[in-house]
Order: sequence, then structure tokens, then C-alpha cells
Amino acid sequence: MIPTVREVGLYIHVPFCRSRCHFCAFTLQIYRDDRAAAYLASLQREIALYAEQNPFGGRPLTSVYFGGGTPTTLRPDRLADIFAHIRNAFPVRRDAEITLEAHPETVTAEGLGLLVRAGFNRISFGIQSMDEHELIRVGRRSSLGTARRAVEAARLAGFTNINLDLMYGLPGQTVESWLATLLETLSLLPTHISCYALTIEEGTSLNVARHRGEVVEPDEERQNRMEDAAQEVLAGAGYVRYELSNYARPGFACRHNLLYWTDGEYLGLGPSAQSYLNDYRFGNVENLNTYHRLLEAGRIPVEAIERLSPRQRLREAIVFGLRLIEGIDQDLLKQDADHPSVTEAVGRLLEEALLESRAGRIRLTERGRRVADSIAVELI
Repeated sequence: MIPTVREVGLYIHVPFCRSRCHFCAFTLQIYRDDRAAAYLASLQREIALYAEQNPFGGRPLTSVYFGGGTPTTLRPDRLADIFAHIRNAFPVRRDAEITLEAHPETVTAEGLGLLVRAGFNRISFGIQSMDEHELIRVGRRSSLGTARRAVEAARLAGFTNINLDLMYGLPGQTVESWLATLLETLSLLPTHISCYALTIEEGTSLNVARHRGEVVEPDEERQNRMEDAAQEVLAGAGYVRYELSNYARPGFACRHNLLYWTDGEYLGLGPSAQSYLNDYRFGNVENLNTYHRLLEAGRIPVEAIERLSPRQRLREAIVFGLRLIEGIDQDLLKQDADHPSVTEAVGRLLEEALLESRAGRIRLTERGRRVADSIAVELI
């Protein structure tokens, strides 16, 4: 059954980076002090406007997630100040998960210590690869030594929950170099590892290079072998694959991301941030100047809003729930009895061995995980 009382989280989009990676299609700007100051002033206004509305109905936040962009392009004291404003505006559970995305080159031991004292308890480093040549090919300015020093500094500062983001299918990457990245990552002893398959998206430098013939589309068969290698190596090291792209040591699954996959609710603040709250999906304006202008006028900067019907909510619960390795409770399908199309689609997928039913749950098979996006389109 879909829960009637749901956990809630808060997402903060920080739209700045020092440079744009060749694979990145996110809304961001290159960091400048004046841009950061204007953003912080607008974000504080947005927090204050929502605080007046009591958007969570008194429910405390179970997670706060600072994403981007690169949040750690902002000074640590500014990040701490944002979180202080959040705690003053909304109830936050004492055991809430407070995550900060970071680039290894943008942190210092002193700054990390300040962030821990401010209440941050989870950090997510965008490592992508442990091969410097692979990083250069995608516009990353980092090194193995920088990544190692950043992780060690975070641990010494008091972070006990550390995620490392990796990417496979990078230009020039081989199965062997991917295995080397996995083994080097394990040597850093993170509590959580995310492994994402590269896709070349419109509006990215990689897409331009592809059209020029300088880069080829990631090889699907090789990416499948890389995915299999990650599953084998990480499972052998004690990590549990709980979602298509995510592995964690027991007890360290990302609580914020689980909101997205288990029909939880979340409010997004900052330009382009997305929200799902009280059965409404809505998104903020992407343009940073428009974001400033609306907030200066005392208006919440939402540009698109949709109320989900019970049927839409149910279908999304099914689609997102199937991203979890454990899948969904098969009783969810009974709630769609008046609209049998989903049940019929699930039946076809079971017959095609893309889904399987086991112990009262329906989940993707190994073959189904390869085409998860296509299955989602069919079910939605």
C-alpha cells in the first residue's frame, strides 16, 4: 500500500561549479563571488517564504540534501549559514541525514571540520574515475591523490558516512581500467558507492564532440560488462546493491534518495530544483536572474506545477519502486484494479522475463535492469 503519512526531505540546488565537465547537462554557472552572494540572498528569501506556509504540515525533515552543481564552491561558513536558516525555518529530526555533494579539489580539512560542527553528517564526492587520463578526457580537474586526500580529510573531520560517485563508459575507458577504479575506490573505505553509466546528453561538450566524430557513443555491451563487474566486485567487498546505480554497506543506504523511490515527499529550493509535495509536482525556474527577480518581488519561483491523481501517484510509485533491487509489493497492483492496463503490462513483462515475482514482490530481472528506462516508459 502507498503510505498515507510520508517522510519528507529538503533538496537545495547550488548552481555553481568551477568549470563544466564535458558530460554535464545540469543547470549551473561558473562560480563568481557576486553570483554566490546574490544566490544566497535569494535562497534565504525562498526559505523564509516557504516557512510562512508550513509546507510539511509539521512533519520534521528526515533528510536535507545539498546538490548541484558543486555546493562546495561556496565557502564552508556560507553552507553552514544556509543550514542554520533551514533549521530555524523547518523542524529537522535529530537523526536526519544531512548530505553535501563535493568536488575533492574544493574542500579543506579546516572547512570540513566546520561543516561537521554545523550539522552535516554525510558527504558525497564526485570522483567519477581513478584514472587521470579518463578524467582529462571528460574535463575533470582532479587526481587520484586529490581524491584520496579529500576522503581522508573528511573522515578525520568526523564524517562517518561517505559516498563516492563513479561513472563507467567514459571515453577511452576499458573494463580493466574500470576494475582498477573500483579496487582503488574500495581502498578508500566509503560507506556508499554510486555507479552511473555515461549517457551523452544534448547540450553537453561530449555531444558536440560526438557530432564532430571525436567521441563515439558508449558501447552498450562494454557498459553491461562494466555493470556486471561492479556488482561482482562490490558485493564481494560487502556492499549491498539496493538500487540500480547504488551500493551501500548495511545501514548506509541514502535516505534522501530513497524518498524518490518509495513515494516519499521532498521540497526543492534553488534554481531548477524539483519538488513533490502534497500530491503536487512542481519545479523552479531554471534561469538564475529570473529566480532572483521573482524572489525579490516576494514570489515563490515556481514555473510548472501538476497535481497527481491517485492513479498517477500509484503508477509513479510502481515505476520508481522498480528501481529498487527488492522491487515493489505486488499488492500495489491491486490498487489499480479499475485501470487494468498497468496490470496487463506487468503481466507481459513477467512473461518476457523482464520482471519476476518472488516472495510477494515484483522486481526487475537482471535482463530487465538492462532496459529499465524502456520498462518505465511502458508502465507510466
